[in-house]
Amino acid sequence: MMLIRPIRQGDLPGLLELAKSAGVGLTSLPVNEERLARRIARSEQSFAGTAEEGDYGYVFVLEDNTNGKVAGICAIEAAVGLKEAWYNYRVGTIVHASEELGIYTRHDTLFLSNDHTGFSELCSLFLHPDYRVNKNGGLLSKSRFLFMAAFPELFGKITVAEMRGVSDENGRSPFWESLGRHFFSIDFARADYLTGVGQKAFVAELMPKYPVYIDFLPPDAQAVIGQTHENTRPAVAMLQAEGFRYEGYVDIFDAGPTVQTYTSEVRAVKESRLVPVTLAEPSSDDAREWLLVSNQSLDDFRVVLIEAAYPAASLALKPDQAAALNVKDGDTVRAVTLSPKEKA
Repeated sequence: MMLIRPIRQGDLPGLLELAKSAGVGLTSLPVNEERLARRIARSEQSFAGTAEEGDYGYVFVLEDNTNGKVAGICAIEAAVGLKEAWYNYRVGTIVHASEELGIYTRHDTLFLSNDHTGFSELCSLFLHPDYRVNKNGGLLSKSRFLFMAAFPELFGKITVAEMRGVSDENGRSPFWESLGRHFFSIDFARADYLTGVGQKAFVAELMPKYPVYIDFLPPDAQAVIGQTHENTRPAVAMLQAEGFRYEGYVDIFDAGPTVQTYTSEVRAVKESRLVPVTLAEPSSDDAREWLLVSNQSLDDFRVVLIEAAYPAASLALKPDQAAALNVKDGDTVRAVTLSPKEKA
Protein backbone atom coordinates (compact mmCIF):
# COMPACT_ATOMS: atom_id res chain seq x y z
CA MET A 1 0.00 0.00 0.00
CA MET A 2 1.15 3.54 -0.80
CA LEU A 3 0.75 6.13 1.96
CA ILE A 4 0.94 9.93 2.04
CA ARG A 5 2.22 11.36 5.33
CA PRO A 6 4.15 14.41 6.64
CA ILE A 7 7.88 14.31 6.01
CA ARG A 8 10.25 13.76 8.95
CA GLN A 9 14.00 13.97 9.51
CA GLY A 10 14.47 10.23 8.96
CA ASP A 11 13.37 10.76 5.34
CA LEU A 12 16.43 12.88 4.47
CA PRO A 13 18.43 10.12 2.69
CA GLY A 14 15.40 9.15 0.60
CA LEU A 15 14.63 12.80 -0.18
CA LEU A 16 18.20 13.39 -1.34
CA GLU A 17 17.92 10.41 -3.71
CA LEU A 18 14.68 11.83 -5.09
CA ALA A 19 16.36 15.20 -5.68
CA LYS A 20 19.18 13.55 -7.61
CA SER A 21 16.71 11.82 -9.92
CA ALA A 22 14.62 14.96 -10.52
CA GLY A 23 17.13 16.75 -12.77
CA VAL A 24 17.17 20.44 -13.68
CA GLY A 25 14.01 22.52 -13.38
CA LEU A 26 12.50 21.48 -10.03
CA THR A 27 13.60 24.57 -8.13
CA SER A 28 12.20 23.56 -4.75
CA LEU A 29 14.02 20.20 -4.70
CA PRO A 30 17.74 21.05 -4.94
CA VAL A 31 20.47 18.43 -4.53
CA ASN A 32 21.71 20.02 -1.31
CA GLU A 33 21.59 17.99 1.88
CA GLU A 34 21.78 20.97 4.23
CA ARG A 35 19.00 22.82 2.42
CA LEU A 36 16.77 19.72 2.34
CA ALA A 37 17.37 19.09 6.05
CA ARG A 38 16.32 22.68 6.81
CA ARG A 39 13.22 22.25 4.69
CA ILE A 40 12.26 19.10 6.58
CA ALA A 41 12.77 20.92 9.90
CA ARG A 42 10.65 23.86 8.67
CA SER A 43 7.88 21.46 7.66
CA GLU A 44 7.93 19.78 11.06
CA GLN A 45 7.70 23.21 12.71
CA SER A 46 4.79 24.12 10.44
CA PHE A 47 2.84 21.01 11.38
CA ALA A 48 3.62 21.76 15.04
CA GLY A 49 2.49 25.38 14.64
CA THR A 50 5.88 26.80 15.67
CA ALA A 51 7.26 28.07 12.34
CA GLU A 52 8.05 31.76 11.83
CA GLU A 53 5.15 34.01 10.92
CA GLY A 54 4.73 34.07 7.14
CA ASP A 55 7.02 31.06 6.66
CA TYR A 56 4.73 28.04 6.94
CA GLY A 57 5.26 25.20 4.46
CA TYR A 58 3.92 21.66 4.62
CA VAL A 59 5.88 18.82 2.98
CA PHE A 60 4.50 15.32 2.41
CA VAL A 61 6.09 12.10 1.20
CA LEU A 62 4.67 9.11 -0.61
CA GLU A 63 5.85 6.03 1.27
CA ASP A 64 5.89 2.48 -0.02
CA ASN A 65 4.58 0.55 2.98
CA THR A 66 6.16 -2.69 1.77
CA ASN A 67 9.73 -1.44 2.10
CA GLY A 68 9.55 2.03 3.69
CA LYS A 69 11.00 3.71 0.59
CA VAL A 70 10.30 7.38 -0.09
CA ALA A 71 8.72 7.17 -3.54
CA GLY A 72 7.62 10.78 -4.01
CA ILE A 73 7.25 14.22 -2.51
CA CYS A 74 4.74 17.05 -2.65
CA ALA A 75 4.30 20.25 -0.67
CA ILE A 76 2.14 23.31 -0.01
CA GLU A 77 3.47 26.77 0.79
CA ALA A 78 0.86 28.46 2.99
CA ALA A 79 1.60 31.97 1.66
CA VAL A 80 4.34 32.93 -0.81
CA GLY A 81 6.25 36.18 -0.86
CA LEU A 82 5.77 37.19 2.78
CA LYS A 83 9.37 36.51 3.80
CA GLU A 84 11.21 36.51 0.46
CA ALA A 85 9.91 38.25 -2.65
CA TRP A 86 8.15 35.88 -5.08
CA TYR A 87 8.71 36.84 -8.71
CA ASN A 88 7.15 35.88 -12.00
CA TYR A 89 6.40 37.47 -15.34
CA ARG A 90 2.92 38.66 -16.26
CA VAL A 91 2.27 38.37 -19.97
CA GLY A 92 0.62 41.65 -20.95
CA THR A 93 0.00 44.00 -23.83
CA ILE A 94 1.32 47.43 -24.76
CA VAL A 95 -0.40 49.42 -27.51
CA HIS A 96 1.44 51.95 -29.69
CA ALA A 97 -0.92 54.18 -31.66
CA SER A 98 -0.82 57.36 -33.67
CA GLU A 99 -4.11 58.68 -35.01
CA GLU A 100 -2.28 61.21 -37.15
CA LEU A 101 -0.22 58.51 -38.90
CA GLY A 102 -2.98 55.93 -38.86
CA ILE A 103 -0.83 53.44 -36.94
CA TYR A 104 -2.09 51.06 -34.28
CA THR A 105 0.07 48.17 -33.06
CA ARG A 106 -0.24 45.75 -30.15
CA HIS A 107 2.82 44.14 -28.59
CA ASP A 108 2.93 41.23 -26.15
CA THR A 109 5.19 42.01 -23.22
CA LEU A 110 6.59 40.51 -20.03
CA PHE A 111 6.20 42.51 -16.80
CA LEU A 112 8.16 41.56 -13.68
CA SER A 113 5.49 40.90 -11.05
CA ASN A 114 4.89 40.16 -7.37
CA ASP A 115 1.15 39.77 -7.95
CA HIS A 116 0.91 36.38 -6.20
CA THR A 117 2.21 37.58 -2.85
CA GLY A 118 0.15 35.99 -0.07
CA PHE A 119 -1.28 33.23 -2.27
CA SER A 120 -0.81 29.56 -1.36
CA GLU A 121 1.37 27.47 -3.65
CA LEU A 122 1.43 23.82 -4.64
CA CYS A 123 5.06 22.86 -5.15
CA SER A 124 7.79 20.20 -5.08
CA LEU A 125 5.71 17.54 -6.82
CA PHE A 126 7.97 14.70 -7.88
CA LEU A 127 7.34 10.97 -8.23
CA HIS A 128 10.21 8.51 -8.64
CA PRO A 129 10.14 6.95 -12.13
CA ASP A 130 9.84 3.44 -10.66
CA TYR A 131 6.53 4.41 -9.06
CA ARG A 132 4.80 6.12 -11.97
CA VAL A 133 2.16 3.38 -12.06
CA ASN A 134 -1.11 2.40 -10.39
CA LYS A 135 -2.51 5.94 -9.99
CA ASN A 136 0.35 6.93 -7.67
CA GLY A 137 0.67 10.27 -9.45
CA GLY A 138 -2.94 11.17 -8.71
CA LEU A 139 -2.57 10.13 -5.07
CA LEU A 140 0.59 12.21 -4.65
CA SER A 141 -0.71 15.34 -6.34
CA LYS A 142 -4.30 15.44 -5.10
CA SER A 143 -3.71 14.33 -1.51
CA ARG A 144 -2.80 17.95 -0.75
CA PHE A 145 -6.34 19.06 -1.50
CA LEU A 146 -7.73 16.93 1.32
CA PHE A 147 -5.29 18.65 3.69
CA MET A 148 -6.42 22.05 2.44
CA ALA A 149 -10.06 21.02 2.79
CA ALA A 150 -9.49 19.86 6.38
CA PHE A 151 -7.55 22.97 7.46
CA PRO A 152 -8.70 25.89 5.25
CA GLU A 153 -7.67 28.48 7.84
CA LEU A 154 -4.01 27.71 7.06
CA PHE A 155 -4.16 28.78 3.42
CA GLY A 156 -4.86 31.75 1.16
CA LYS A 157 -8.02 32.30 -0.85
CA ILE A 158 -6.13 31.60 -4.10
CA THR A 159 -3.75 28.71 -4.78
CA VAL A 160 -1.14 28.72 -7.53
CA ALA A 161 1.26 26.17 -9.01
CA GLU A 162 4.35 26.92 -11.09
CA MET A 163 4.79 24.34 -13.81
CA ARG A 164 8.18 23.32 -15.15
CA GLY A 165 9.03 25.09 -18.40
CA VAL A 166 10.66 23.76 -21.56
CA SER A 167 14.30 22.68 -21.41
CA ASP A 168 16.22 20.00 -23.29
CA GLU A 169 17.89 16.83 -22.00
CA ASN A 170 21.00 18.86 -21.15
CA GLY A 171 19.05 21.37 -19.06
CA ARG A 172 19.24 24.12 -21.69
CA SER A 173 16.27 26.50 -21.62
CA PRO A 174 15.71 28.52 -24.84
CA PHE A 175 13.93 31.23 -22.85
CA TRP A 176 16.81 31.56 -20.40
CA GLU A 177 19.42 31.61 -23.16
CA SER A 178 17.55 34.43 -24.91
CA LEU A 179 16.75 36.59 -21.89
CA GLY A 180 18.02 35.61 -18.45
CA ARG A 181 21.60 34.87 -19.48
CA HIS A 182 22.07 38.48 -20.66
CA PHE A 183 21.47 39.73 -17.11
CA PHE A 184 22.94 36.91 -15.00
CA SER A 185 25.83 35.51 -17.09
CA ILE A 186 25.32 32.05 -15.58
CA ASP A 187 23.80 28.81 -16.83
CA PHE A 188 20.09 28.13 -16.36
CA ALA A 189 20.87 25.15 -14.12
CA ARG A 190 22.98 27.35 -11.83
CA ALA A 191 20.32 30.07 -11.57
CA ASP A 192 17.68 27.42 -10.93
CA TYR A 193 19.83 25.88 -8.18
CA LEU A 194 20.50 29.23 -6.47
CA THR A 195 16.79 30.00 -6.19
CA GLY A 196 16.23 26.48 -4.86
CA VAL A 197 18.70 27.00 -2.02
CA GLY A 198 17.17 30.34 -1.05
CA GLN A 199 19.53 32.83 -2.70
CA LYS A 200 16.83 34.89 -4.40
CA ALA A 201 18.06 38.42 -3.78
CA PHE A 202 20.00 38.41 -7.05
CA VAL A 203 16.70 38.19 -8.97
CA ALA A 204 15.61 41.64 -7.77
CA GLU A 205 19.12 43.04 -8.16
CA LEU A 206 19.73 41.91 -11.73
CA MET A 207 16.43 41.40 -13.57
CA PRO A 208 15.26 44.27 -15.82
CA LYS A 209 12.55 46.38 -14.19
CA TYR A 210 10.97 47.50 -17.46
CA PRO A 211 8.63 45.51 -19.75
CA VAL A 212 10.33 43.04 -22.09
CA TYR A 213 8.92 43.06 -25.62
CA ILE A 214 8.33 39.44 -26.61
CA ASP A 215 8.79 40.40 -30.28
CA PHE A 216 12.46 41.11 -29.54
CA LEU A 217 13.09 37.52 -28.39
CA PRO A 218 14.22 34.79 -30.83
CA PRO A 219 11.44 32.54 -32.21
CA ASP A 220 12.50 29.52 -30.12
CA ALA A 221 12.20 31.59 -26.93
CA GLN A 222 8.85 33.04 -27.93
CA ALA A 223 7.54 29.55 -28.68
CA VAL A 224 8.07 28.22 -25.14
CA ILE A 225 6.44 31.09 -23.19
CA GLY A 226 3.62 29.53 -21.19
CA GLN A 227 4.55 26.02 -22.37
CA THR A 228 5.11 23.04 -20.06
CA HIS A 229 7.99 20.58 -20.00
CA GLU A 230 7.00 17.27 -21.56
CA ASN A 231 7.51 15.38 -18.29
CA THR A 232 5.22 17.80 -16.45
CA ARG A 233 2.23 17.67 -18.79
CA PRO A 234 0.42 14.92 -16.82
CA ALA A 235 0.68 17.07 -13.69
CA VAL A 236 -0.79 20.04 -15.55
CA ALA A 237 -3.66 17.92 -16.83
CA MET A 238 -4.45 16.78 -13.27
CA LEU A 239 -4.57 20.35 -12.00
CA GLN A 240 -6.71 21.50 -14.90
CA ALA A 241 -9.20 18.74 -14.10
CA GLU A 242 -9.35 20.15 -10.55
CA GLY A 243 -10.17 23.66 -11.80
CA PHE A 244 -6.75 25.29 -12.22
CA ARG A 245 -6.25 27.59 -15.21
CA TYR A 246 -3.41 29.51 -16.85
CA GLU A 247 -3.97 33.24 -16.30
CA GLY A 248 -0.98 34.72 -18.12
CA TYR A 249 1.81 34.36 -15.53
CA VAL A 250 5.07 32.56 -16.32
CA ASP A 251 8.31 31.67 -14.56
CA ILE A 252 11.10 34.25 -14.89
CA PHE A 253 13.72 31.62 -15.72
CA ASP A 254 12.16 29.08 -18.10
CA ALA A 255 8.78 30.77 -18.88
CA GLY A 256 6.81 27.75 -17.64
CA PRO A 257 3.14 28.58 -16.91
CA THR A 258 1.69 29.34 -13.50
CA VAL A 259 -1.83 27.96 -13.03
CA GLN A 260 -4.22 29.16 -10.33
CA THR A 261 -7.71 28.98 -8.88
CA TYR A 262 -9.69 29.94 -5.78
CA THR A 263 -8.77 27.42 -3.08
CA SER A 264 -12.40 26.78 -2.15
CA GLU A 265 -13.21 26.04 -5.80
CA VAL A 266 -10.70 23.21 -6.23
CA ARG A 267 -12.80 20.21 -7.22
CA ALA A 268 -11.37 17.85 -4.58
CA VAL A 269 -11.71 20.53 -1.87
CA LYS A 270 -15.28 21.39 -2.78
CA GLU A 271 -16.52 17.84 -3.27
CA SER A 272 -14.75 16.11 -0.35
CA ARG A 273 -17.02 14.82 2.42
CA LEU A 274 -16.65 13.65 6.02
CA VAL A 275 -17.86 10.07 6.56
CA PRO A 276 -17.65 7.60 9.47
CA VAL A 277 -15.48 4.50 9.21
CA THR A 278 -16.72 0.93 9.34
CA LEU A 279 -14.12 -1.82 9.61
CA ALA A 280 -15.29 -4.40 7.09
CA GLU A 281 -14.35 -6.16 3.89
CA PRO A 282 -16.05 -4.34 0.99
CA SER A 283 -18.76 -6.34 -0.71
CA SER A 284 -17.83 -7.56 -4.17
CA ASP A 285 -21.35 -6.61 -5.29
CA ASP A 286 -20.85 -2.93 -4.51
CA ALA A 287 -20.27 -0.50 -7.36
CA ARG A 288 -16.84 0.79 -6.34
CA GLU A 289 -14.64 3.65 -7.47
CA TRP A 290 -11.24 5.07 -6.62
CA LEU A 291 -11.27 7.31 -3.55
CA LEU A 292 -8.74 9.50 -1.80
CA VAL A 293 -9.25 9.02 1.93
CA SER A 294 -7.56 10.98 4.73
CA ASN A 295 -7.70 11.09 8.48
CA GLN A 296 -8.39 14.35 10.32
CA SER A 297 -5.11 14.72 12.20
CA LEU A 298 -2.96 17.80 11.56
CA ASP A 299 0.46 16.59 12.68
CA ASP A 300 -0.13 12.95 11.67
CA PHE A 301 -2.09 13.61 8.50
CA ARG A 302 -2.35 10.56 6.23
CA VAL A 303 -3.92 9.75 2.87
CA VAL A 304 -4.44 6.45 1.04
CA LEU A 305 -6.06 5.51 -2.24
CA ILE A 306 -8.71 2.79 -2.06
CA GLU A 307 -11.54 1.28 -4.05
CA ALA A 308 -14.86 1.54 -2.22
CA ALA A 309 -18.55 2.20 -2.66
CA TYR A 310 -19.18 5.94 -2.63
CA PRO A 311 -21.17 7.90 -1.64
CA ALA A 312 -22.41 5.87 1.29
CA ALA A 313 -23.57 6.35 4.87
CA SER A 314 -20.22 5.00 6.04
CA LEU A 315 -16.94 4.04 4.41
CA ALA A 316 -15.87 0.39 4.66
CA LEU A 317 -12.14 0.10 5.32
CA LYS A 318 -10.07 -3.05 5.53
CA PRO A 319 -7.97 -3.39 8.71
CA ASP A 320 -4.73 -2.60 6.88
CA GLN A 321 -6.27 0.52 5.32
CA ALA A 322 -7.51 1.72 8.71
CA ALA A 323 -4.09 1.03 10.22
CA ALA A 324 -2.37 3.04 7.48
CA LEU A 325 -4.68 5.97 8.22
CA ASN A 326 -4.36 5.45 11.97
CA VAL A 327 -8.14 5.36 12.43
CA LYS A 328 -10.51 2.91 14.06
CA ASP A 329 -14.12 1.84 13.69
CA GLY A 330 -16.43 4.84 14.14
CA ASP A 331 -13.77 7.49 13.46
CA THR A 332 -14.41 10.13 10.81
CA VAL A 333 -12.39 10.38 7.60
CA ARG A 334 -12.52 12.74 4.63
CA ALA A 335 -13.11 11.20 1.19
CA VAL A 336 -13.37 12.33 -2.41
CA THR A 337 -13.27 10.59 -5.76
CA LEU A 338 -9.82 10.53 -7.34
CA SER A 339 -11.09 11.99 -10.61
CA PRO A 340 -14.02 14.22 -11.53
CA LYS A 341 -17.16 12.31 -12.47
CA GLU A 342 -18.04 12.58 -16.13
CA LYS A 343 -21.19 14.55 -16.78
CA ALA A 344 -23.96 12.74 -18.58
